[in-house]
Amino acid sequence: MVRIIRSFKFLLVMVALGVLAGVTQQPAVLEFARILSDIFMRLLKLVSLPIISFSLLATLTGMGKWSEIKNLGQHVIRYTVITTLLSAITAWILYIIVEPEAALQITTTQSMEGLKDASYLSALMNIFPSNLLQPFLEHNVLGVMFITIFLSFAVLQLPTEKRESMHNLFDCFFSAIMVVIRWITALMPFAVWAFIVEFTQEVQKGLKFGELASYLGIIIAANLIQACVTLPLMLKKNGIPPMQAFKTMFPALSLAFFSKSSAAAMPLAMQCSHRCGVSTKISQFSFPLCTSINMNACAAFILITVLFVAENYGVHFSAFERILWIFMASIAAIGNAGVPMGCFFLSCALLTAMGVPITMMGVILPFYALLDMLESAINIWSDACVTLVVNKKVE
Repeated sequence: MVRIIRSFKFLLVMVALGVLAGVTQQPAVLEFARILSDIFMRLLKLVSLPIISFSLLATLTGMGKWSEIKNLGQHVIRYTVITTLLSAITAWILYIIVEPEAALQITTTQSMEGLKDASYLSALMNIFPSNLLQPFLEHNVLGVMFITIFLSFAVLQLPTEKRESMHNLFDCFFSAIMVVIRWITALMPFAVWAFIVEFTQEVQKGLKFGELASYLGIIIAANLIQACVTLPLMLKKNGIPPMQAFKTMFPALSLAFFSKSSAAAMPLAMQCSHRCGVSTKISQFSFPLCTSINMNACAAFILITVLFVAENYGVHFSAFERILWIFMASIAAIGNAGVPMGCFFLSCALLTAMGVPITMMGVILPFYALLDMLESAINIWSDACVTLVVNKKVE
């Protein structure tokens, strides 16, 4: 906890220094900030698609053969997918209703030459690449997801020995990428300084803070609706008293909130679920699986953040493309397990893969420290709700 507090304080110091450097407008400092932010974006692009691909491969290939995923496994997967999609749909509806205007009135100081119009409808055929490397070379997120899911299904059809070998291989690649990510995230405070310097320049040219507040409000509202309406309705529909379940799970939710980690709260959540009548067998199967793939709050954050930031930089989405992001955000959230600053990092990965500058992400980052606490608690609450419903179904 002391280390977390110190790092957060250091982050605030870098934010303050970035504002100061941006206000003073020293040419040498501004150029250094531009170079530093460009390097950090290049590093993000380096790992953006591999982290999405290997995290999904490691998660999906570790589930076992589809023929063996019956009863308990089918129920858990079904409800995790349903709740994640419902979270993304809720976020999508709120975004459409509020429709926050662009918070930036000018283009970023970074080069916009690589910015792509996210017209996935017109480029539908690119989802089906002619070779395995093409989507990675072209930063085609949909193509990478297609290859990843297609390959995962193929691996699940292999004999047990070969399937486990492939899973171990993908898991090793994922672990190696995780090490690289830890190195990159260690540079995050310095990258934030560079982003804030550039962002301060944009503030002086016409930033609307009210629109940034509306963006944060949409995320919080989507998460609260998921936690206080959608999940309780699912419990009530299956004959489980929502308030009683919430009170029993409250210690685990508190731990997840303050630790900002649903994985850290998982052991306590399992113990709390036993007091709700969940059997040890079901809790030991459901919670680890849910912690890996059931990321309700992450789906909402990714969808809202990608749409908001991309549209701020002139990317226009059609109605169909916005709907498509419901599924993309859900898939990305399902593959989010174990990623440091998971939702935030995957949002950056998707944005950089589209060629969208992530200057605004440096400003969102300080707020994300608080959002992450809420999202972690909601994720563990969703895990508990899924486990309770599955226990009711198979008992």
